[in-house]
Amino acid sequence: MKKAEAYWPLILLLAIIKFVLPLFLQSPGYELQRDEYLYYQQGQHLALGYLENPPLISYLGSISSWFGDHEAWIKIWPCFFGAATLVITCLITAELGGKLFAQFLAGISMMTGAYMRVHFLFQPNMLDIFFWTLAIYFIIRYINEKEETLLFCFTISLALGFWGKYSVLFIIASIVLALLLSQHRKIFTVKKFYVASLLALLIILPNVWWQYRHNWPLLHHMEELQETQLKYMNPVEFITDQFMMLLATVLVWVAGMAWYLKNKQWRFLAYTYFLVILFLILGRGKSYYSLGVYPMLLAAGAVMWERWTQKRNWARYAFTILIIAFTYMILPMLLPIWKPEKLAAFYEKIGIEHKWEDQKNHPLPQDFADMLGWRELTEKAEKIFSTGLPVAVRDSAIIYCRNYGQAGSLKFYGLSSDFKDRVISDNGSFLLWIPDSLHFRHLLFIGSRMPDKDDEVFRHFESYIVIDSVTNPLSRQFGNKIILFENADEQANKLASEGLREMKKKFNR
Repeated sequence: MKKAEAYWPLILLLAIIKFVLPLFLQSPGYELQRDEYLYYQQGQHLALGYLENPPLISYLGSISSWFGDHEAWIKIWPCFFGAATLVITCLITAELGGKLFAQFLAGISMMTGAYMRVHFLFQPNMLDIFFWTLAIYFIIRYINEKEETLLFCFTISLALGFWGKYSVLFIIASIVLALLLSQHRKIFTVKKFYVASLLALLIILPNVWWQYRHNWPLLHHMEELQETQLKYMNPVEFITDQFMMLLATVLVWVAGMAWYLKNKQWRFLAYTYFLVILFLILGRGKSYYSLGVYPMLLAAGAVMWERWTQKRNWARYAFTILIIAFTYMILPMLLPIWKPEKLAAFYEKIGIEHKWEDQKNHPLPQDFADMLGWRELTEKAEKIFSTGLPVAVRDSAIIYCRNYGQAGSLKFYGLSSDFKDRVISDNGSFLLWIPDSLHFRHLLFIGSRMPDKDDEVFRHFESYIVIDSVTNPLSRQFGNKIILFENADEQANKLASEGLREMKKKFNR
């Protein structure tokens, strides 16, 4: 299949729109999402790995911190990688023979559906989608050009994807098996393929070494996900979500699948898609883990629609308008474009409820509810600490948060260094940053509920008082409590330090 020219003015215009659109659409008043605080704080503790994820996103967070603690410098990254993914998708379209309309259709298809939300959240998914798409672009170019240096670009893309999110292993396994099942299996006889693969292994080796040195926290994290979230995944919902995530462009990506199946040269990409879906179902992966495999389908589908409508310009206009109009209709479900109260009323009016990880229905999507309440929590906690406590109490107190979202938001929005430096948590990677020995007499506790009666450390305080809580009922943090525990005995410090050392031991050889 003869490749087409890339229409760069069009591609760059679409990329700019993709970049700025989420920034303009989000309603003021929303804050960072829970996980974004974690990844940003990881960037303040640079390492070759973390308990939850590879470190590339954390390095980006570190760069953002050079410009100050502001949401905009964090949000710039998902917008950038969203625009970059759109560019690569359009280039794949050109490689497959798609001309002006096909590249336009592929570009606007990357602006809708789940990509609109993913490319506004500072989470590893933005890197995952980009590097999957980039790797597929280079393998397509290799098949078109037979230029062996492109094999290095292909494997390096996958290696960088490994530094972004470990789910890149799904696309690696799928592409390898798909190539073996296709006419392109001769790629495994090319010497430079193995040299390029060795280079990729060398690139990921530092993170693998970090994983080894910390007793493979990836496995602990996956086990925790299986117990708390992934156990609720089922194949029927997973397949249904594949259509719902990109509903506005379902006619594009389904056409792309048909196009790959019909063309022997590119059939291995259809195999790749089916293998990714199969592996994710078997691994009980979340539905959106597959988003990295859809840009290649959108590219091929755009080529097919361009050919179908070659002499029907009216059909091109109509199809484009249909996608844009449908995206506009579902926009409140993709981004928080209105204030929380208005969004909740809208969902109630149309009869939509949102199931969270707790398997209960709520008025807002979990991601949106997780963008509320953090400033309120921080302002109340800092006011209590800075002005509500006597100096003697403040100087001998620590601020303990039950989860990384609470700890990360306090460090992000807190104004006083004395306040922020006292914030600790044993949740996620925050555990690695706590000193091995703690010394405190008072403790400001932040949590969704009172500590359990069998939480022995808290039994060694003389008294406690519930001071305040998060009052926004639409926030996922609603009801998070701020509790002052006073006058710990000597045993409290000893038990806390021993408990932390025991927890850390699991992640050290």
